[in-house]
Amino acid sequence: MSTLVERTEVASGYRAGRTLPLRVELARQLKRRRTLVMGGILAALPFVLLIAFAIGGEPDGGGDRITLMDTATASGANFAAVNLFVSAGFLLVIPVALFCGDTVASEAGWSSLRYLLAAPVPRARLLWSKLVVGLGLSLAAMILLPVMALAVGTAAYGWGPLEIPTGGSLAPGTAAQRLVVVVAFIFVSQLVTAGLAFWLSTKTDAPLGAVGGAVGLTIVGNVLDAVTALGDWRDFLPAHWQFAWADAIQPNAEWSGMIQGTAVSITYAVVLFALAFRGFARKDVVS
Repeated sequence: MSTLVERTEVASGYRAGRTLPLRVELARQLKRRRTLVMGGILAALPFVLLIAFAIGGEPDGGGDRITLMDTATASGANFAAVNLFVSAGFLLVIPVALFCGDTVASEAGWSSLRYLLAAPVPRARLLWSKLVVGLGLSLAAMILLPVMALAVGTAAYGWGPLEIPTGGSLAPGTAAQRLVVVVAFIFVSQLVTAGLAFWLSTKTDAPLGAVGGAVGLTIVGNVLDAVTALGDWRDFLPAHWQFAWADAIQPNAEWSGMIQGTAVSITYAVVLFALAFRGFARKDVVS
């Protein structure tokens, strides 16, 4: 007991809130190869689609029904919307699972977690710093894609209104505002994947297990949503609302679907984040 008291007196200037600053954790994560690779993949996707349209010609649904994909080459705004459409279901899941699932598990795998906690960094502070940075990088990834797509699409197809498949269009300024709403909703809808990945990251020292587990469970949710026999039970699945953002790119935006999807996603995410903090507070990080 006396030793503890002495240490407390020596460390009189110690402030738990100043340990592991966010800027330090952010700098560490930005330097990692997986961050650079993921950023490169997302930045390259608009160019891949641009080349595909250049080789294959303008998209054509081949039927009476016109979809968002059929309007991809109408303007830069349409091209950005299509990039979000093709990536929201799976591609954008990967950076979220990676940035939130690899963060704690990798420290455990490197055996550096015990040294961070001995710094001393309080466990809650360590998790908080890693969660904020992980979510911040996830949001940055979701912003990078449409920004690159808008730039590439505008250069290739021009700056113009967002043509709506069902008829009508949105002025460029309005379209840009709606795309911001779309990105915000996609980010919120991916909080469930972030929560799964972060919780699993505190349970294992295998980063691949945490990332793969989160991606796998997200896919399972998508599969369950496709089972129409579940009826109204699908309303409780986050995957059921993942494309509700399409209601935002209509002449008269409809918000009810996005509101319900936001409520479901945040509820699941809060529970998963709470489980991560609760479990990590009791975890043995020495053995």
